[in-house]
Parts: sequence; C-alpha cells; structure tokens
Amino acid sequence: MAENDTPTQDANSGANGAAPATPQLRPIGQFVRDLSFENILASKPVEGQVQPDISVQVGLDAKKRGEDGTQYEVIGKFKITSKNKGSEDILFVMELEYGGIFKVENVKEEQLHPFLLIEGPRLMFPYIRRIVSDVTRDGGFPALNLEPIDFVALYRQGIAQRQAAQQAQQTPAS
Repeated sequence: MAENDTPTQDANSGANGAAPATPQLRPIGQFVRDLSFENILASKPVEGQVQPDISVQVGLDAKKRGEDGTQYEVIGKFKITSKNKGSEDILFVMELEYGGIFKVENVKEEQLHPFLLIEGPRLMFPYIRRIVSDVTRDGGFPALNLEPIDFVALYRQGIAQRQAAQQAQQTPAS
C-alpha cells in the first residue's frame, strides 16, 4: 500500500473544497449558411473510366455574438472537389458553409480560441457529414461519407501557418 493514500485537495479546487467549474460549450443552434453543389459531370461527359479522387478543404472561424459575452458563432467552410484520377477532369464541386451558435461558460479568455475552434466543429461535424452525404447522393453520385477530421491537428496547423506567415513578413528579403 502506498505511504500517502490520503486524498489531497486539487490545486484548482476552490477554497471551500468545491470542484473547479467545468468548461462548457452548449449548442444553441446550428444551420447551413451557404450551400453550393455543381455537378460538372452532368454538363460534359468524362472520357474513359471514372475514378473519383476526393479532396476536402476546411476553414474554421469563430466570432463573438450578442452582448452578454457568452455566445459565439463558429463557422466551418468546407470545399469538396472530386476529380477523375485519370484525366483530372472535375466531376463535382461542393461548398458548404455551416454555422453553429454556442453558449460558452467557464473558459478562460486565453483558452477560448482553441476551445471554440476545436470543440465547436467537433460537435457540428456529424451534421456536416450528413449534409455532404445527402447532397452528393442527391446530386447523382454515391453518398460521400467524410472521414473523421482531427480538429486539434487542424487548429495546430492553422497556428503554424500563421506563425510562418508572420515570420516571412518580419524577415527582410535579401
């Protein structure tokens, strides 16, 4: 048995022994802001066998909403392009801008940006995936089920790109 089995008070606990407030992100509403689907294949036939090559581009943004400072809107922009592997002909292009309004509680200001851009899209993703699947199927293609997206890695990638852009601006050209 360990020498020190007595429970200790967590450093983050309140003085009265209460547990620290848990960060919360509660969805208030979700909606399609913009949706576009272009079936290029319908207007011009593709020569040879069709072998789709799908690319997905994701952009995320968040902004404060309302006067109370606890509501935020998270926007996900998805551009999905399907090209034919053999000829690089575009088969379809889908653009979806999807928004969610969230109430945020117990999140420190310095943690708010990553919290919104990781947890917000994670909560919205099942609905986004369904919309993409339904629209591609209704557009005459097999239903496209998006692979899960690692929003933590996506957030880190965005920070790295911004830092690289800042360094490039600060470095004088020789």
